[in-house]
Amino acid sequence: MSQAPAGYRPCVGVALFDARGLVFLGRRRDRRNREHSAPGHEWQMPQGGVDPGEDPRDAALRELREETNVADATIVAEHPDWLTYDLPPDVAKASWGGKWKGQAQRWFALRLTGDEAQIDVERPDGGRHKPEFDAWRWERLAATPALVVPFKRPVYQTVARAFAGIGAG
Repeated sequence: MSQAPAGYRPCVGVALFDARGLVFLGRRRDRRNREHSAPGHEWQMPQGGVDPGEDPRDAALRELREETNVADATIVAEHPDWLTYDLPPDVAKASWGGKWKGQAQRWFALRLTGDEAQIDVERPDGGRHKPEFDAWRWERLAATPALVVPFKRPVYQTVARAFAGIGAG
């Protein structure tokens, strides 16, 4: 697997599909942070950084568990490219001290294989991780670009097209 483009923080994104073909969305807990949300655009799919030496597939499963508590999921598809977005310059400086101009993400489609009762955004990964979401819901994949912070929208549009055949559209 190739390296993330220079200047971008390597990350993964997860489109978790339920049996109906809908995807998990979490509402960002800290809605004052411009890296995570904008008024009316607080929702996103799980995502997070790839640790040094970590395989992105493993990172996707780890991030899903750390943000949603879901351990019962199977990877069913992977976007072949790193998808990038730039943070507004003032947000990038505040978030990472200017080290990264944005994020490069490898996206994975996962199917929930267990009961949705395991989803726990208040105590993710059995309470070992700080909650990032304060609410969650299932949504059509095609609807997700309109729900995220605007600078992430092009990535979400690409993901929605790439994984459209997996879900409910």
